[in-house]
Amino acid sequence: FNEYNFTVNCDVIDELPVQFQERRWSKKLTLPPSDSYELVYTVKPTEKGEYYFGRINVYADGPLTMVKRRFILGEEQVTKVYPSYVQMRRYQLLAVGNKLNETGTKRMRKLGHSMEFEQIKEYVRGDDYRTINWKATARKGDLMVNNFTDERSQQIYCLVNKGRVMKMPFEGMTLLDYAINASLVLSSVALQKQDKAGLIAFGQNIDSFVPADKKPTQINNILESLYKQKTDFLEPDMEQLFSVVRNRITQRSLLVLFTNFESFDSLERVLPSLKRLAHYHLLMVVFFDNTELKTLIESKASTVEDIYIKTIAEKYRYEKQLIVKELQKNGIVAVLSTPQSLTINSLNKYLELKTRQSI
Repeated sequence: FNEYNFTVNCDVIDELPVQFQERRWSKKLTLPPSDSYELVYTVKPTEKGEYYFGRINVYADGPLTMVKRRFILGEEQVTKVYPSYVQMRRYQLLAVGNKLNETGTKRMRKLGHSMEFEQIKEYVRGDDYRTINWKATARKGDLMVNNFTDERSQQIYCLVNKGRVMKMPFEGMTLLDYAINASLVLSSVALQKQDKAGLIAFGQNIDSFVPADKKPTQINNILESLYKQKTDFLEPDMEQLFSVVRNRITQRSLLVLFTNFESFDSLERVLPSLKRLAHYHLLMVVFFDNTELKTLIESKASTVEDIYIKTIAEKYRYEKQLIVKELQKNGIVAVLSTPQSLTINSLNKYLELKTRQSI
């Protein structure tokens, strides 16, 4: 608002968050006497996290344009940018309607039946005759069977590695971003299945621990914990992770570890800790398939250097398969996935383990 009795020329400079990498943002305005102007502009965040907006600086000068006066307006403000919330809502709605197969999830044939009783119902063709309830049949006069449902209130923990291996970029996002999006969707679907969802984000320290629960606000607790996670460029402390899991997660749970191994040596360094985790819980290790290696292997080699590069790429790709076999040999569920398929592959394996009553 111009309180002067003459026209002023204004340069408006907003202190935008560092993520935008914009240092010269400004708008020029001309305000007649006793006039006001509302400036509206739009910015699009490219990554999750906390965005710090500074104060607004206005430089105004009068008709002579010899001097400028500086006005500082507003207060500093923090805006939260959350990970793939739309994707999570989509899977939530499909889980409620039992239509997850529309997203690519596999329909698993049920092996045996769960021991969690749901109700007694009349026998229909196709029911397992071993579930006939003879006492209810005698009282009713018709064949009655016990109906069972998937076990509920099982604990599902997503363990998100924030170490340097998760900084690798892929199609504009880091591997950590893909892991966070997959964790959010997996936790959401687990809650829809009446399981308890929890979260541990770790690097050299345990940065976030959300105890498993299925209360209505749990997904918001997980979301609040995930949106500001960043890599710390250091090796994660797997021993500290084991200590926290051992002391704070007393019930047998499904632990879904999102991490990455680029070589067999990197697995060997943490395998003792993974084996200890798998001794007390069902451990599922989800790591990334480097699609760039496939591109190198399939490319045509025209020079000696190209042949050398292809050979190294084939070696690392072969080691990825060795890592899967080594994990399985030690009783650990292994999921090797491309970044873009991480969410659906993790969800498929969770539903498979639940159907097989492995948890």
